Amino acid sequence: QVQLVESGGGLVRAGGSLRLSCAASGSFFRLKAMGWYRQAPGKQRELVAGITSDGSTKYGDSVKGRFTISIAKDNAKNTVYLQMDSLEPEDTAVYYCNVLPAGSRTYWGRGTQVTVSS
Repeated sequence: QVQLVESGGGLVRAGGSLRLSCAASGSFFRLKAMGWYRQAPGKQRELVAGITSDGSTKYGDSVKGRFTISIAKDNAKNTVYLQMDSLEPEDTAVYYCNVLPAGSRTYWGRGTQVTVSS
C-alpha cells in the first residue's frame, strides 16, 4: 500500500502563486513516476504535470510556462512539488497527486482545493 499526503492548496488572487506538495510513503521500492492532475466542476480530470524518476517532465498545454513540477532532492525522492505561478481563475480545481510505484498500480491522493479569484 502507498499513502499520499497532499498539502499547499488554498485561495489566491489571479497572478499569484501556490506550491503543492505530495509525500508518498508505504510499501514500495521506488517510484517510477509522479504527477498532478486536476478536476474542475463539470469537467473531466486532466493532466497538469508529470515527472519520471529520471527527471523527464510533461505538462498540460494550459499550464506550460507557468507551472513547474519537481521531485525532492533527498535520498528518498518520494515527494513531488508543483510550483504554480501566474495563476488564473481557470486554474481553479481540485488537484490530485498521482504516483506509480515500480511493479505496481497507480495511486491517487485525496485532492487539495485550489481556488483562484479574479
